[in-house]
Amino acid sequence: MIVGIDLGTTHSLIGYHGPDGPVLIPNALGELLTPSVVSVDADEALIVGRAAVDRLITHPQRTVASFKRWMGTNRVSRLGKHALRPEELSALVLRALVADAESHFGSPVTEAVISVPAYFGDAQRKATRIAGELAGIKVERLINEPTAAAMAYGLQQRDGGGRFLVFDLGGGTFDVSILEMFDGVMEVHASAGDNFLGGEDFLSALRDACLRELKVDAASLTASEDAQLRRRLESAKRELSNTSGGPVDVDILLGGEPRRWQIDEAGFSRLCEPLVQRMRAPLERAMRDARLAPGQLDDIVLVGGASRMPLTARLVSRMFGRLPLRHINPDEAIALGAAVAAGMKARDESLEEIILTDVCPHSLGVDTAQDDGRGQVTTGLFSPIIHRNATVPVSRVERYQPMRDQQTQVEFNIYQGESPRVENNVKLGTISVKVPARAAHENPVDIRFTYDVNGLLQVEATIVATGQTHEVVLQQNPGVLTQDEIRQRLAALSQLKVHPRDQQENLLVIARAERLYEELLWARRDLQDALVRFRMVLDGQDPLQIREHRADFARMLESIEAQG
Repeated sequence: MIVGIDLGTTHSLIGYHGPDGPVLIPNALGELLTPSVVSVDADEALIVGRAAVDRLITHPQRTVASFKRWMGTNRVSRLGKHALRPEELSALVLRALVADAESHFGSPVTEAVISVPAYFGDAQRKATRIAGELAGIKVERLINEPTAAAMAYGLQQRDGGGRFLVFDLGGGTFDVSILEMFDGVMEVHASAGDNFLGGEDFLSALRDACLRELKVDAASLTASEDAQLRRRLESAKRELSNTSGGPVDVDILLGGEPRRWQIDEAGFSRLCEPLVQRMRAPLERAMRDARLAPGQLDDIVLVGGASRMPLTARLVSRMFGRLPLRHINPDEAIALGAAVAAGMKARDESLEEIILTDVCPHSLGVDTAQDDGRGQVTTGLFSPIIHRNATVPVSRVERYQPMRDQQTQVEFNIYQGESPRVENNVKLGTISVKVPARAAHENPVDIRFTYDVNGLLQVEATIVATGQTHEVVLQQNPGVLTQDEIRQRLAALSQLKVHPRDQQENLLVIARAERLYEELLWARRDLQDALVRFRMVLDGQDPLQIREHRADFARMLESIEAQG
């Protein structure tokens, strides 16, 4: 069975293509969205998903979220005794999703199509594939999130085709893609984006304003207070997105003192204006690269949970003079599209055969030096081999020569980016090629870059004088694990203790009770007594008694939380 997965910054989803179209699979709690959060309990067992969210408040040193933003880096999160890289944390989320799918099907899931931000670079895409490998699944394809969203909307099935802009604002990333549909082909003309712009940044803007107006130093907050504040502000942000503009109160306990802050939709929009301006640049770049005027677009699609904010629809309406499409739940659109792509991979007969073409989101090239002929050499110049928004798969070659006569080795640093100076671009690695000792102009080296449909880069170096060709493995990229490291990490992950899927509801009510204990001083005695009783029932291992007691406990927690 092949599934489609949206591996998101804040939430992740899994689905498949059924006889009547794409279907999303609920987790053990009956929810379609599984929070991309990982925690470790006192027994060093891992908790993934909704139960881990409340532990951001009660156990902030043992819980981590938003790790998708670190994909392709060597950042390590320490949770209890465990030191986990971003791809390992992502693998734990993938494992939880796959377990839900296997429970749904009653059979193993071995393959997946996983969505990634269109603006993800080489290291981030490789890290995503490695996360799949660590989770025990074969990643059949990485599909760009805006392309998946277009498939969810069925744009590929429209009679007569058309041109569409997909605006994808998720929890941690922002992507824009311009697609054209014609004769069974879905072609991406241009992609742009920002890997560090998403709903989390709008939340941070709220947090900074709240602390500033309450005259509270951010450095004075405990980790638990900060997590509580973020949770309250996230609720306020959602409320602002669903109200007619009236004020929203944020009540929070800071330093043992109850505080209240008020914000309305107009104030939120003013706070976020710098972030809105950051969204304009990728939109303008994508339109410029596609050589389109706003009037040449047939439709605009909004996806990603953060696109619910009214300010995003206002931005699109101002820039393009029309209202966007958003009739599919923006949290679910990408997962639904990934499920369609999985169905295509499985050659589902209910799907029309379409050809997907995508683009390379970044220019890729090497560093070079230039001699002005008077003995002055300028180094650190970027020489693109594949230009951004080239249709993939793509293979391009450029010829270079050594700087000096009789040089026996040539070194190239490989970069992605758009700046003429390599110092402003992202270094992917270094390659070194041995060449015969000859005059420089008689000793060229051909460097070929091949960028595949998964957005992964391969490099070949050919010594023209000898005809020798070497496939080069990029080194010095701290964000990409070697095969040996992958094997070691896989072995280590297999030893980790993970709470069984059927315990998720119990873990959730315990985590919620502990979070309320931390937040509500007046309810602590009742919560402590209830926690002790529930743990005693769990120790009794009677499924019926556990289910009944859990339902009573959950109702009690609902009542306490409603009283605030």
